[in-house]
Amino acid sequence: MNTNQPYKKWQSKLHVIIYEADTPAGKLFDIALLILILTSIVLVMLESVSSINNRFATFFNITEWVITILFSLEYILRIVSIKKPKHYIFSFFGIVDLLSTIPKYLSVFFVGTHALVALRALRLLRVFRILKLARFIGESNDLVRALKASRAKISVFLFAVLIIAIILGTIMYLVEGEENGFKSIPMSVYWCIVTLTTVGYGDIAPVTPLGQFIASLIMVIGYGIIAVPTGIVSAEYTAQKGKPAVHINTQVCENCHEEEHKDHSKFCHKCGHELY
Repeated sequence: MNTNQPYKKWQSKLHVIIYEADTPAGKLFDIALLILILTSIVLVMLESVSSINNRFATFFNITEWVITILFSLEYILRIVSIKKPKHYIFSFFGIVDLLSTIPKYLSVFFVGTHALVALRALRLLRVFRILKLARFIGESNDLVRALKASRAKISVFLFAVLIIAIILGTIMYLVEGEENGFKSIPMSVYWCIVTLTTVGYGDIAPVTPLGQFIASLIMVIGYGIIAVPTGIVSAEYTAQKGKPAVHINTQVCENCHEEEHKDHSKFCHKCGHELY
């Protein structure tokens, strides 16, 4: 009799609960995790408000310890529920889960007034928990595919914008000169980029009539430039939606941690291990 059989059976059941969102237990686990993540994010934001933190510092500290312990248990369970833990530990979500958990433990070792600055920086790492929300957003896959399909067009567009900014920035340097704040060509290109993007900090402004006329043209061009990347991505997104849908389920291989298997897949497309 194989003594490891009960452990493997328990490991398989645990894997279904943690990684399979199609099952009732998996859905319940994901909902509980989602609520926990949102709660921790809200607490981090409230804790940054001095007036609120002064009144509820003890409550925030206790709650944060409870949440940290629960996240630690989740991290450990994710490791023990797969046959090759390194595939999860060194994955994107594995690193995010670790970064979102360790700050509270590290804060124990940073005591005393001299470490307050470092402690404050470590606490900010808890914001990484918001990245854990990405595993709940299914439609983001369509957007990612659209961005990947658009990257060549967007790259050419950005390169063209950079050339325009260099040319117009150089012209403004010649027209306005150092006496009007355009002290160098890089400074003038910076002003042109700020103007093209309609940010308009106002730290540098043209004074001469010709410079103001050129600035007006740059502002008008800026409105047209802003719309181009949006149109490119929107067109690709629509094209992606028009393609035959490839249904991806939530199955995660318990052997190699591979995701995004097609519906009704019986074996992992990476390692060949049998799926749940």
